Amino acid sequence: MSQKTFIKEETKLKVKKPSMYKVLIHNDDYTTMEFVVEVLIKIFKRQVVEATKIMYDVHKKGIGVAGIYCYDIAATKIMQAMKMAEGSGFPLKFSMEEE
Repeated sequence: MSQKTFIKEETKLKVKKPSMYKVLIHNDDYTTMEFVVEVLIKIFKRQVVEATKIMYDVHKKGIGVAGIYCYDIAATKIMQAMKMAEGSGFPLKFSMEEE
């Protein structure tokens, strides 16, 4: 009888967290404050108080952080928000930067 030997190998799988991106809203002279709040509530799922605070950041500092997401979600939200702005006749601009 032959004896079989089994070798157990341990494989450690390293899972890297996806990079996160800040979605930024840029101030302009045409988009209303109310519309910015509406976009933050509808697209970025912010509560009214938080959306209002972000809107004031955009108004006073020229830029505000709408949210932090993985790349695909950030890009999708930017596309949705820009489409909403364009449909309402506002030149609201968004960008993203790696966190």
